[in-house]
Amino acid sequence: MLGRDVVRVAGAGAVALTHAELDVTDAVAVRHALAGAGAGTVVNCAAYTNVDGAESEPELALQVNRDGARNVADAAERVLYVSSDYVFDGAKRDPYLESDATGPLQAYGRSKLAGEQATAEANPRHFIVRSSWLFGRGGANFVETMLRVGRERGHARVVDDQVGSPTFTGHLAEALVALAATDDYGVHHMASSGWCSWFEFAREIFERAGVACDLEPSTTADYPLPAVRPAWSVLGSERGHRLPTWREGLATYLGARA
Repeated sequence: MLGRDVVRVAGAGAVALTHAELDVTDAVAVRHALAGAGAGTVVNCAAYTNVDGAESEPELALQVNRDGARNVADAAERVLYVSSDYVFDGAKRDPYLESDATGPLQAYGRSKLAGEQATAEANPRHFIVRSSWLFGRGGANFVETMLRVGRERGHARVVDDQVGSPTFTGHLAEALVALAATDDYGVHHMASSGWCSWFEFAREIFERAGVACDLEPSTTADYPLPAVRPAWSVLGSERGHRLPTWREGLATYLGARA
């Protein structure tokens, strides 16, 4: 989702490499690919993103999210690594800022934090951008899941005790490309303005899409999953970043989808 939007925003000058064309865990292949592309700044959207799967495949998650990140950063002139709100433990009740201490609760979050560290160690000209709850065109996401469930079943139970900032990849991609044109290196938080629970997000999806669905709130304990999720993963920025609201992102996404 994000990679496609980054390429769209970056325009004709962007060189896009799919997983089939480049495996970031192959250091030699990465060096050859980046040298051949003549890339000035590399936006690393490659990632192992199966949060629950990482609990049973922690080494694979690290291989992609840490080792792959190091390979890309080492071979790039400048690198932007996309990270996650899951590097935090969710104990805070104000938006997490770039300077807040990390403390991932699950293997996925640990692998993303390791990727941040590997990127920073391998290349001083790095941007590390944390975002959250991504949705966009070109991939499976929560919006599509809710629309399918609502239309097929007419009833859904969604957790109401996990709060974050659903972020439209189109808006995030615009911010990433703009950041990559600067020398403002370091850690950045870029997520939609405002926050909501998954339940509130689902309700907004159904209302805006005109889908009649009986929606019921539930708790995380009602549906235990292999990976622990942070109860609060709202991101704020002390560096001044401000993306459109999550409602604006949803409206844009649904409009483009239609």
